[in-house]
Amino acid sequence: MAELTVRLADYASPADARAVVDLLDAYARDPAGGSEALGEYARTHLVAELAARPQAYSILAFDGDQPVGLVNCIEGFSTFKCRPLVNVHDVAVLASHRGRGVARLMLLEAEAVALQRGAVKMTLEVLSGNTSALALYRRLGYAGYQLDPAMGTAEFMQKWIGPAQ
Repeated sequence: MAELTVRLADYASPADARAVVDLLDAYARDPAGGSEALGEYARTHLVAELAARPQAYSILAFDGDQPVGLVNCIEGFSTFKCRPLVNVHDVAVLASHRGRGVARLMLLEAEAVALQRGAVKMTLEVLSGNTSALALYRRLGYAGYQLDPAMGTAEFMQKWIGPAQ
């Protein structure tokens, strides 16, 4: 492995834009991402839509000049703290580079950006069978969310609405 670097993606850069789309597509094709390639709409519009949202940012990892990892983050808002929070929406590392600390470095960079934005916490969701990701997230300080232990931990749920693209 050449020198590993991580940095904030520049959505205006054609090379970064291509890296964001290609890495997210690789993740989407992986079993952890659903085993289905990105649709043409997402491939065509993703970077422009991210760039249009000031609350979005992406972290890229490079092995030399080769893009090998991506973290997409979306800023939200903590009503209880009245401050921003950041949701880590995607963590993608090419299969060839897993187990080398790429995700850890990208998540640390994502956290640094979140702190610069004044965020009070970071959130993420992970499939229960993705044990290596769970272990990493726990090592980095992520834990199940609860307000009162008697009420249990939060569950991540989804409901699709609107047309699929």
